[in-house]
Amino acid sequence: MHTAPNEYNHILIRFGELSTKGKNKKDFIRQLMMNVKKSLREFEHLEYEKGHDRMYILLNGEDYKAVSKRLQCVFGISSFSLAKKVPSELDAIIEAAYAVALQASSDIHTFKMDTRRHHKPFLYSSDEINRACATKILQNTELKVNVKKPDLRIQVEVREFYTYVMSDKIKGAGGYPVGSSGKALVMLSGGIDSPVACYEMMKRGVAIECIHYASPPYTSVQALNKVKALASKLALYQGHIRLHVVPFTQMQLAIYKNCYESYAITVMRRMMYRMAQQIAEKQNCLAIVNGESLGQVASQTLESMNVIGKVVDIPVLRPIVCHDKLEIIDIAQKIDTYDISIQPFEDCCTIFTPKKPTTKPNIAKVEKMEAHFDWQSELDTAVATTESENIYYNQVFQDEEDLF
Repeated sequence: MHTAPNEYNHILIRFGELSTKGKNKKDFIRQLMMNVKKSLREFEHLEYEKGHDRMYILLNGEDYKAVSKRLQCVFGISSFSLAKKVPSELDAIIEAAYAVALQASSDIHTFKMDTRRHHKPFLYSSDEINRACATKILQNTELKVNVKKPDLRIQVEVREFYTYVMSDKIKGAGGYPVGSSGKALVMLSGGIDSPVACYEMMKRGVAIECIHYASPPYTSVQALNKVKALASKLALYQGHIRLHVVPFTQMQLAIYKNCYESYAITVMRRMMYRMAQQIAEKQNCLAIVNGESLGQVASQTLESMNVIGKVVDIPVLRPIVCHDKLEIIDIAQKIDTYDISIQPFEDCCTIFTPKKPTTKPNIAKVEKMEAHFDWQSELDTAVATTESENIYYNQVFQDEEDLF
């Protein structure tokens, strides 16, 4: 594909936090390269190059704005810059800097040149390169120099055979590449909190699968599609999400038949954890994750977490446990899940919430109630009939229009 003279031809990616990973750095960078390619797979003409502390994408005429937008959702990237790669010759560097200035938006009025010579034998000093480029821009545009607070910073990196001339840094998603820290199973409800927990885990490099508990006919098709829509939003960050839907109706009915109403949520959560561990082990997930926030509801007190968590022997991670509701909502709005989460289709926890749930459950009472019915048979049946599917970004589901 042909690239016009004034267009960016490269994107330079910086790793940021990965620079602290020591001997494991190569593995993290390899995972990041895989994730970048997966995220950008629809752009067929891109070429990739991996350096010691940078990654380079050759655009080959692809839309740099569309590529940039997608890159901002790839965890492990600290920042990136749109760039023109030119021979390490002063005239070529000047023309590239001028081209970057020409592509500045109409609200850009001031600029600053910032040159670094990685190849020290280059004939011109950093200051001389800055002055030469600035002169060309000042003579041919209306931009003015502002060295303290410029609207546009034009960066120049001089290497031995070629030079990168770049616009301002664009902030990346940060964190670690998804998949570099193992895989976990997230308990995904239709609420605000659990999608945020998914996002926070992926940001720390954990690939996720999701488990959802459906209780038809008490929960609707719209409620399930709401969860799928949430998974579809989250799939942006790792390509796709494997969703496991557990039929939970018979277990819930058995719980409410054999347990005190005030303890129903406690026992229900214990059953959910047991099911989650079985599915996590089948899927090679190393932990269970949920969206619990300390003290937010009855099942999220320390006493409840302690009693509920005793039924599993793999880690239970709570990435938003210390966030308040406003912090959680801010993240939900940022990742575009909030408007879906607040739609009025209730999940099984909401529908079966008792009037006065206990906040300090007694483990002996819980175990005594569980001994009154054959929960293991119900659990085995539910796990055996769990339905799983891959959810992709921007996927549309039947009846999804009812969400909006």
